Amino acid sequence: MHERVTEFAERARDQHGVDLDVSEFDAGTETAAAAADAVGCDTAAIASTIVVSLSGEVGEDNEKRLVAAITSGANRLDLDAVAAHFGARSAAMADPKRIREVVGWSIGGVPPICHDTAIPTVFDPTLTEYDTVYGAAGTPSAVFAIDPETLADLADASVVDLTE
Repeated sequence: MHERVTEFAERARDQHGVDLDVSEFDAGTETAAAAADAVGCDTAAIASTIVVSLSGEVGEDNEKRLVAAITSGANRLDLDAVAAHFGARSAAMADPKRIREVVGWSIGGVPPICHDTAIPTVFDPTLTEYDTVYGAAGTPSAVFAIDPETLADLADASVVDLTE
């Protein structure tokens, strides 16, 4: 198992008390479609974690605040809706370097839980239509299976539709 996948699984166990069923794939799972093909599920059952930077709101460190959106792989995140939900003037995809520094994971493998820094998180209600969803497990080639309600609870996420 890749060292980052092992780290993710250990963090999930230590921080949340869960043993997750993590799968790694040679072909990679960088996109929702690729992950769905690898797992053998609907693209909509892929729980993609997108980190967003908010403008018009300054944190204590004078940097733009980061938030996370766990969305169905079949949906497109509405950045204007994210900004409105969090009371910001605007929202944009966060800088990959900043994601790595704050969240602790690199884009393509950002898991929905086990971040270095807790950030506000929203959860796409489309995911609740499935018995099992699949989220990134720390690398672009690893995913884990989980019940969507459990995932939303572990991520301390608000279920709200912020998709187009």
